[in-house]
Amino acid sequence: MSRFVLVVLDSVGVGELPDAWQYGDEGSNTLANLALAVGGLQLPNLQRLGLGNIIPITGVIPQKNPMAAWGKMAEKSPGKDTTTGHWELAGLVLTTPFPTYPNGFPKTIIDAFSQAIGREILGNTTASGTEIIEKLGAEHIKTGKPIVYTSADSVFQIAAHEQIVHLPQLYQWCQAAREILVGEHGVGRVIARPFIGKTGDFKRTQNRKDFSIEPTGQTILDYLTANRIHVTAIGKIYDIFTGRGISKHVPSHNNLETVFNIIESINEIDSGLIFANLVDFDMLFGHRNDYQGYADALIEFDQLLPRIIDALAPDDLLLITADHGCDPTTKSTDHSREYVPLLVYGKNINPVDLQTRETFADVAQTIAEFYRLKPIFAGKSFLNELMG
Repeated sequence: MSRFVLVVLDSVGVGELPDAWQYGDEGSNTLANLALAVGGLQLPNLQRLGLGNIIPITGVIPQKNPMAAWGKMAEKSPGKDTTTGHWELAGLVLTTPFPTYPNGFPKTIIDAFSQAIGREILGNTTASGTEIIEKLGAEHIKTGKPIVYTSADSVFQIAAHEQIVHLPQLYQWCQAAREILVGEHGVGRVIARPFIGKTGDFKRTQNRKDFSIEPTGQTILDYLTANRIHVTAIGKIYDIFTGRGISKHVPSHNNLETVFNIIESINEIDSGLIFANLVDFDMLFGHRNDYQGYADALIEFDQLLPRIIDALAPDDLLLITADHGCDPTTKSTDHSREYVPLLVYGKNINPVDLQTRETFADVAQTIAEFYRLKPIFAGKSFLNELMG
């Protein structure tokens, strides 16, 4: 029984899916486009693993003998949001997308929420998080009314100044919204978006908290824990799966903290799944169209990657992927419907071309086979290819 380390580089997509046009994402290619925008990426460690073998990336040279198996994966579920992507990685393929609200939430939902929290709201529109707090932050401070907004994703976001609405109260409001948003209005996530500062200088804090809808079926996390296999969730993984199937939760607020928590978790456990999300790529740079910041974050991760690799035992596997795209070079600030990269490293694996996988759920099926469990998920395991 060895360790399987699953690392999600949040939003690091590798090119538009065939149905991207249905989502307005034609031309999106998060990794390749940002590499072009900055004049090339220097990612020597990811390059050695085989990142440049997946798609052409300016500055990242394809390897004749990469250290890892490589490929890319298509999202089978409809949508392009965090919850959908992570659930599919865990083996749960959706047939119906989560509801979205391009024109704001219906009056019945807003009225129920206002009644639950005892005050009116501001906003109720589709907006960028940084822009809407700049627009409505002063009125929020004056009135105490929370700012409610959404995006192209299935989210109900509540922004409030930490000195006006203390965090416990904001989280209570989010929980109230979560209880309202069920059934046909069961959005993927309710998100607390606290901020600080003053007009002209508002800044969102790291006290964000996600209130996800509970998974609608069994995931690899449930399957592992039912078979007494330890599951460590690092970062927002716990929130995405509402704590289900998780043995230990390790909070992380940024990429750097997440990497160190991955290494510490590897050193702490002898076997089990370590499932981590590096959120900065998406939250700080993708949604803000900051391609230089995105590139710098990738360079930082690349520099830290050898520390993760060095911590692995001979029979451990490290899988690096993403949950969707968020191309910072396009006009949109929303997620993009893209393939995600697939890099699988182990000291004893066969570094082969894993081709294009039909679903992210191949990851869950591979993890199940890695732990000698019966295949129960929609995907196809690639473990035999790694060990062949």
